[in-house]
Amino acid sequence: MDHGLRRTALAARLDDLGVDALLITSLPNLRYLTGFTGSSGALVLGAGEGLFLTDGRYGEQSRREVEGLERVIANVGLSEPIAQAAARLGARRLGVEADHLTLAAHARLRAAAGAIETIPVDGAVEHHRRVKDPEELAAIERAQQATDDAFEEVLERMAVGVSEQQVAGLLEQSLRRDGGDALAFPSVVAFGENAAEPHHQPGHRLLEEGDVVKLDFGALRDGYHADMTRTVAFGAPAAELRKIHDVVREAQQAGIDAVRAGVPAGEVDAAARGVIETAGFGERFTHGLGHGVGLEIHEAPWLRAGLDEPLPAGAVVTVEPGIYVPALGGVRIEDMVEVTDEGCRVLGASTRELIEL
Repeated sequence: MDHGLRRTALAARLDDLGVDALLITSLPNLRYLTGFTGSSGALVLGAGEGLFLTDGRYGEQSRREVEGLERVIANVGLSEPIAQAAARLGARRLGVEADHLTLAAHARLRAAAGAIETIPVDGAVEHHRRVKDPEELAAIERAQQATDDAFEEVLERMAVGVSEQQVAGLLEQSLRRDGGDALAFPSVVAFGENAAEPHHQPGHRLLEEGDVVKLDFGALRDGYHADMTRTVAFGAPAAELRKIHDVVREAQQAGIDAVRAGVPAGEVDAAARGVIETAGFGERFTHGLGHGVGLEIHEAPWLRAGLDEPLPAGAVVTVEPGIYVPALGGVRIEDMVEVTDEGCRVLGASTRELIEL
């Protein structure tokens, strides 16, 4: 990954952002622009050069990971060194990431900055991160492969009396064994009526015959995330849940068919949502259709009702409609897709048909 080219592309937008230099403190954005994977760092990026700053814990690590930038190792706090770096770059207006810099951190920076004005900037790096390069796509595909493999393993371990927490533990073991570095996010495992909660936290509910099982999980690989949801049946499900699964599967396919570079995000949401509304479950689909996936599990672009932003080719987004009925259960089916000029490419290999165990 050429982090220098990414910095050059961002630096070319400084005038449009109304700043002389940009301070990057978000760790995913910092990794995107420098390759740094530690937990404390900053980048001050000017039109012609930039300086990377971190503390003494990460001196050696940053030497290995950060190329093409002068490094500043601070002993106590980064506010003063950041202000000095901005002054060195001749910045009078320093852009800061409004979505990531806390009020306390901003106050410390303002105290150190003196005559340098700090300007809030929204989503500058995230705008570039929407489109994945080939290496990013390859990392996401490796994460997805581990996720598909873990799904197959866990299905074989389902049995009467196993708990939601036990299945969540099995998922984590399988994701690591099958090539993941870690969990992309805490797994959602929901049995029976608990599947009516979109983001149920696994508990001590035991698996019974006739339960639906909703699994929302993914692997993290090389810094990139996977995200997949499947709802399966343990034994014969209730007729209403079988019908709901059919509707959700049809809605997901409608959403997938609507994805194409240049299509407004809201139109994709509407395509899937319309299927659910026509089936009479509109009020039971309680969230947006999807979101971007990459260095973060939830990132731009977003698939939500009413959004006019066109999808860019090379973005990776989820398509995840769901129907949730209290006291009965729920169904969600989710896959990541790569947006292309011709449509999209589904990254997952696991079946979307109803599996009855």
